Amino acid sequence: MVCAAMASSAASARDVIRSDRKLSGEETRLERVTGAPETRLSPQGTGGGLVSSSPQTGLKSADTPSTLLREAEVPPERLERTRELLIELKAQPTPAKAISIDLPADVLFDFDKHELRVDAAPSLDKAAELIKSYPNAPLLVRGHTDGKGSDAYNDRLSERRAASVAKALETRTGRHPATQGLGRREPVAPNLTPDGKDNPEGRQLNRRVQILIEVAPPQGG
Repeated sequence: MVCAAMASSAASARDVIRSDRKLSGEETRLERVTGAPETRLSPQGTGGGLVSSSPQTGLKSADTPSTLLREAEVPPERLERTRELLIELKAQPTPAKAISIDLPADVLFDFDKHELRVDAAPSLDKAAELIKSYPNAPLLVRGHTDGKGSDAYNDRLSERRAASVAKALETRTGRHPATQGLGRREPVAPNLTPDGKDNPEGRQLNRRVQILIEVAPPQGG
């Protein structure tokens, strides 16, 4: 055990005294610190552990960050399912606090096509179900391509793919999303390797359709 003995003067150095005494038999005391958040410790039930029961600690579930859930916008009966969908769809918050979902284009479309594949339905169904949890939120669908091809070609393809996804979501939710085709201008991965060679894995990540559930406008103006 290491104990620090303070000298009488605040400016003097501290002497460190080493001892062979063990702490296992020493009494543990918790002291209140002025200004610190109040935390109550109680038995967890098994294993003798302690858990904090104080809401003032600010601890939240690591599964669904509060910045992503936007709980105030979600009907109470949909909260649990909404948390599950956010995790399943790997949703991410944007700096503007929108909820962003990336659906891989290779799952949604055939090569060089903008018509949705039949097996795209499960991903679109989940996205539509999540959208229903935010009944007043504006929706934006953005198409993205990889770095191959001209800007004009990629812009047209991304716009058409965004429109196809928006139409599918409108059919499922009754709401009309805005659309935007960004082509290759906002990649999430390098299209080329550091030595300038083609990067198929990076290009695959860049081919995607992004669904944004934006922040609902304030009620009552």
